[in-house]
Amino acid sequence: MEKNNIKMEKIHNSMGSCLLCFLFAPRSFILVLIVFALFLQMMPGSGMAQERAVQVSTGRFEPGKAHIYLMPELKAGQTVYVYGANRSGNFDPFVALANPELDEATLAETFEQRVVKARKEGRDPLIVVPKVADEFFLAWDDDDGKGHAAALEYTIASDGDYKLLVGGSPFSPGQGEFTLTVGLNAPEVLEGISQPTQDNIAMLIRVGMSDQATFAVQELTANITKKTPDRFYALQDVEAGDSFYAYVEAASGDLKPILRLVDFGGKLVGSGNMGGTDTHAGLQYTFAEQGTDYLLWVESCCEGKTLTTGAYRLQLGLNAPGVLEAGGAEATVPKVLEEPIEVKVGIQMDQITGVDQKAENFGVVSTLRMEWRDRKLAFNPDSCNCRFKTFHGNSFAQFATANHTIWPEYMLFNQQGRRATHNLTAVVFSDGNVILIERFSVTLQAPDFNFTKFPFDTQKFFIRVRSVFPDKFFVFSNPEELSSVGTQLGEEEWVIKEWSTEVETIEGNSQYSFRFLSNRHLTFYVVRFFAPVLIIILVSWFTFFLKDYGKRVDVASANLLIFIAFNFTISNSLPRLGYLTLMDVILVSTFIITALVVMLNVWLKRMEVTRGESTANNIDKYSIWLYPLLYLAGFVIIGYLFAGPGGP
Repeated sequence: MEKNNIKMEKIHNSMGSCLLCFLFAPRSFILVLIVFALFLQMMPGSGMAQERAVQVSTGRFEPGKAHIYLMPELKAGQTVYVYGANRSGNFDPFVALANPELDEATLAETFEQRVVKARKEGRDPLIVVPKVADEFFLAWDDDDGKGHAAALEYTIASDGDYKLLVGGSPFSPGQGEFTLTVGLNAPEVLEGISQPTQDNIAMLIRVGMSDQATFAVQELTANITKKTPDRFYALQDVEAGDSFYAYVEAASGDLKPILRLVDFGGKLVGSGNMGGTDTHAGLQYTFAEQGTDYLLWVESCCEGKTLTTGAYRLQLGLNAPGVLEAGGAEATVPKVLEEPIEVKVGIQMDQITGVDQKAENFGVVSTLRMEWRDRKLAFNPDSCNCRFKTFHGNSFAQFATANHTIWPEYMLFNQQGRRATHNLTAVVFSDGNVILIERFSVTLQAPDFNFTKFPFDTQKFFIRVRSVFPDKFFVFSNPEELSSVGTQLGEEEWVIKEWSTEVETIEGNSQYSFRFLSNRHLTFYVVRFFAPVLIIILVSWFTFFLKDYGKRVDVASANLLIFIAFNFTISNSLPRLGYLTLMDVILVSTFIITALVVMLNVWLKRMEVTRGESTANNIDKYSIWLYPLLYLAGFVIIGYLFAGPGGP
């Protein structure tokens, strides 16, 4: 090749030095020179013999689905230039040129086995991967372009067809859209700035390492009710040429289901049983191009008429025509529907700002943490030379909207009034992982308050976080490490006994609940209520040793007023309940016993006047011991009723 180039250079120089010969040479000589020049263009290795051609195409990469292109009828001496660059997401492109005999399935299996084996043996994958690539490919590249872009150059040695593979980097494949630039004799392609020509150099022959199309069958059941007359299901992204099948049949009731398949714009592309005449429906649709955000609706028949209701069985298939045979296909591990995104939720409760028993609410200062992964939020690290992006306030919602996706918006379901957000920060990593943290203070409802055993009651408090979107899009989970309780809550009356978290589905929406149980500090009630009441009861008992029944009446009457004051004090701290609390029963008991004491002493005083002192004293000697026994029996009965096995 060098000799040819030297020879051509000499000829070109001689032709340049004799340019004036063309003006004065005979026509025959000029003709000879033209023929000779054409001959030079046809010589192998001549730069003049090669025509420039550039093709630019785009695609979307999903993990495990390499794009296979055919480059037909390449000629020896042609130089192939390939440049693969990220367009969206965190896709890190890898490009390779191979002989047409390459078996991609064998390549994938061999590659995985050798890498796994190397890791088990403690060898460096950075050494193993290039060796495997050199074995299977004529040329390959991962990061020789700008940033993480891939760029390769290869001179064709012999005429024939070749394969071009575009996949993800073995070390960090990612996912997203890419731009593929392929050029013949166009070295500027390696700079990623080449202008395309009208040539078709590389033709996409399939997506995936096998000729077999993705096969998946999924089955599920649900109910159609008058409250929920329709349900929808989001399909996974599909490739051009994939065929989708759906079959639904009523399992109970008078249901006559309708099937509707709509695209991302809500346009109807497929349907079944639209007239609502049958108890089953089926549809088939083949995607002409790569599709995303398709929805399948199962509806009750019919709008404007009496809706039919009941349970149904739905079977979905991708490239599985057996689904239309009365839903007789066997379910597979690969799914047809888009799986909901799992959102890890946790709350750190830092402070209890107050508990309002009368209003049945409480205030907290807490930190909410959410973690999830959405491939649509992935980005190319080359775009910012960063591993993550940070957003504050509403800027994250705007970022999600710009990426044509939704995020797990939430509400505090038992919130009262406005929530004061002190800080809202979201960190988005290049692979689409998101960490969102909100620190807030809020007043929350506490409808589960039960004051029956007041002040020995244990109350349940909840912070409920509910997803705005149905569980078809987001499902909450509650890893224990994301939730905690602060060490200085700042609430003196209450002591947290235990806490826990739970996740449930409420009316089709996922809900996370932070639950904690709290007891009261009893010192206040012992010192301010029980001790004074006990002292008053003892003082009242001591008066029984007096023989002046009139004085006894005065003391007992004064005690009634004291107990009434206690009753007002307690009632001011509680709502107007429709049931009696333990404190109410104790106060009512003291009212009754004190009233009985007043009546007894009045009766004894009257008996002393009418029948004599001795008769009154004979009766009074029993009342001295009956009084404490009556209180003791009353407290035992109350304790059994409220704290025993049959208590509230």
